[in-house]
Amino acid sequence: MYATHLECSSCARRHERNALHNLCRACGKPLLVRYDLARAAQELERPALANREPSLWRYRELLPVVHQEHVTTLGEGWTPLLPAPNLGRRLGLERLFIKDEAANPTGSFKARGMAVAVSMAREMGVRHLAVPSAGNAAGALAAYAARAGLDATVFVPRDAPRSHRIQCRQSGAEVVLVDGLIGDCARLLAERAESGGWFDLSTLKEPYRLEGKKTMGYELAEQLGWTLPDVVVYPTGGGTGLIGMWKAFDEMQEMGWIDARRPRMIVVQAGGCAPIAAAFEAGADCAEVVPRPRTVADGLLVPQPIGDFLMLDIVRRSGGRALAVKDAEILAAVRELAAAEGVFAAPEGAACVPALRRLQQLGELERDDRVVLFSTASGFKYLDLWPRDRGPS
Repeated sequence: MYATHLECSSCARRHERNALHNLCRACGKPLLVRYDLARAAQELERPALANREPSLWRYRELLPVVHQEHVTTLGEGWTPLLPAPNLGRRLGLERLFIKDEAANPTGSFKARGMAVAVSMAREMGVRHLAVPSAGNAAGALAAYAARAGLDATVFVPRDAPRSHRIQCRQSGAEVVLVDGLIGDCARLLAERAESGGWFDLSTLKEPYRLEGKKTMGYELAEQLGWTLPDVVVYPTGGGTGLIGMWKAFDEMQEMGWIDARRPRMIVVQAGGCAPIAAAFEAGADCAEVVPRPRTVADGLLVPQPIGDFLMLDIVRRSGGRALAVKDAEILAAVRELAAAEGVFAAPEGAACVPALRRLQQLGELERDDRVVLFSTASGFKYLDLWPRDRGPS
């Protein structure tokens, strides 16, 4: 294990890694785990990974958990990278892939972050965890807290899909239903956290969920023969996965595992809640809060992401773009993706399909570009969107 300390993503202030932290004590921005990558480069041989378990813990030395007995796992990570030739033909792309995160234990990519965050909480003696969530993070926390023998409280919008609420309750978590959006859930959690004795695992408000999400970047490189794709198309709400993957790319380069080339990172948001896309188009370094956010893609319903400055920097440095797509396009894309490739994606992942079409219209994709679309969760968790099956509608 090569973790050395925590560093503020904005002011670079150093924080001890073996203490509980939420945001930077100096400026209130997200903290990042730093590693002794020079030592890792000398001692950790990349070919040795091939014989390890097919989970995110194959990269255990580059994760923050010190003691193996604290690792809390359900077999998360090492999800399929599926060639998508049928959808590719429709889109005019010869090398399109889908990274299918629905294969994670709790049905979404949130399992990655919660596996590492809960493991670290366990290592530091935390007994009660809490999170505000549109649904998938709540379900993941409930499952991993149960696995670790910890208590969990989740704050979920009252109109979140029923499947999320059931998943949380069946895993033994306390479910607090909130009239409002994820921001309202976060405010209520903050009001109650101190009196409840909970540790807050909100997106980017603690440093370890990002470490779990970064393993998507390590897997991409390994599954593509230690190269990176030309384009990554990623549905983005809070942005932990985007920021985590970019961090993984930097770490791998510093260890000599990959070269300096990077994918163009494409942020996909919903038209009714697109703070990063709006800031990108305006040339701004940070995002404005979306006053009346609405979308069928609950995971994209983040009107004021705390990692906005990090996401915008990544998009611009990579030569990428931030796009917003309409809800009608998203719902149509759920069916198109399932019918073309057999991948029944949640609305968030399906949003990447109309985004790819937009990139084609802008002339920003070549036919032979190697493109990876992220399907971040299973469509089975969103059956409320189709209350009655009436055929092709």
